[in-house]
Amino acid sequence: MSLQESSGVALWRQVADGIERGIADGRFAAGEKLPGEIEIADTYRVNRHTVRRALAALAERGLVRAERGSGTYVEAQRLAYPLRSRTRFSEIVGAGGREPRGQLIDASEEPATRELARELGLKTGAPLVRIESVRLADRTPICVSTNWLSADRFPGAGAVFANVRSMTKLLAHYGVRDYRRASTRVTATIVDASDAARLDLALGRPVLVVDSTDVDTDGKPLVTKRARFAAERVEFLIENGQ
Repeated sequence: MSLQESSGVALWRQVADGIERGIADGRFAAGEKLPGEIEIADTYRVNRHTVRRALAALAERGLVRAERGSGTYVEAQRLAYPLRSRTRFSEIVGAGGREPRGQLIDASEEPATRELARELGLKTGAPLVRIESVRLADRTPICVSTNWLSADRFPGAGAVFANVRSMTKLLAHYGVRDYRRASTRVTATIVDASDAARLDLALGRPVLVVDSTDVDTDGKPLVTKRARFAAERVEFLIENGQ
């Protein structure tokens, strides 16, 4: 395929447009790995620098995602993510026909700050388990989540999460079979370097921050969390009365 240098459109833009057309017409399916830089360069008869610039432009628009040491993949459509009284990541992802996965990043204990103590109905300084994890749909990272639980009520919660990789299953391990969302607050910010690496996002991309607290059927706080969602991969649905 030969590009037209005299068309007035930069070569990298013509390459990007060609790949975008391939995504639109289904030649490159969601989640599929794109051909390598050399193959794309040969196809369009351009150099690899031109290909890199084209892929970078597509990544900035959220159409593709580069995975370190693996290649460049077509981004899946945004995940429809309902925010309701019973919000379960695994159920939401599974309902969309994708495989939910959770990976433990770190688990530790720390004393409750005044704010965390208020959310969890504990005294300031009470021991908490802090669980940091990344949640994925298929192989695509969707959010990084920090969860805090009472270390007295949920001893060893970090080790349990490492095994079950699900907050719902963790709570069930301690006998909590049902729970609901008591509060949700959504804000937006720019991803920091740590979360950018975990979410495979470029620095400067937006994330949606969801602060929430879950309670048991008696209304007693169980876990409070802060989740950072890749804004280009989700769309929140507010479902009243759910």
